[in-house]
Amino acid sequence: MFELIQSGGLLLIPIIFCSVIAMTIIGERFWTLQRNEVLPPEMVEQVWGLAQSKKLDSKTIQQLKDSSPLGAILAAGVLNRDLGRDVMKEAISEAGRQVAHDLERFLNTLGTIATITPLLGLLGTVVGMIKVFSAIVTHGVGDPTILAGGISEALITTAGGLAVAIPCVIFHRYFEGLVDSLVLGMEDESLRLIEVMHGKEDAK
Repeated sequence: MFELIQSGGLLLIPIIFCSVIAMTIIGERFWTLQRNEVLPPEMVEQVWGLAQSKKLDSKTIQQLKDSSPLGAILAAGVLNRDLGRDVMKEAISEAGRQVAHDLERFLNTLGTIATITPLLGLLGTVVGMIKVFSAIVTHGVGDPTILAGGISEALITTAGGLAVAIPCVIFHRYFEGLVDSLVLGMEDESLRLIEVMHGKEDAK
């Protein structure tokens, strides 16, 4: 491994550093964006049951808020349930924007890594080729071992940059789609809560 880094030159070090950060982000996002953790099943029914039994006190609402991203959104709605449908909907929308922002955490960093690692690899290629031409100017083309170092550096950094960037692009797109799906699910559940709590009143 150390020999490979030496062959790839100094630019391989930031590429490896980016790969470590990317793997950390990917693992953390897989752990955080589990559907049942973000969108616990039957939470609206549980909140409605607590409302009917008059158990939605401040402590229970705080526990709901801390339980999950969906819980944070529903808690914002529950806190404003007595102020009418429009106020409740606005509170839910505001909380939803914050939750959606939290779900997208680190995705910009992952996208940045996907963008810069091929550029680092390309820069390594340029540096390697500069060394090759410098060796040609100094020693000519008679001894291929003199040229091998620059060519090796060019190829290794290019391969390293692409090897990091390709999985980053794939996972970045995957997590973006997953977040969009989770946000839509939370919107549906929030609308259900509004309808459950205010639907009957509006029908009167």
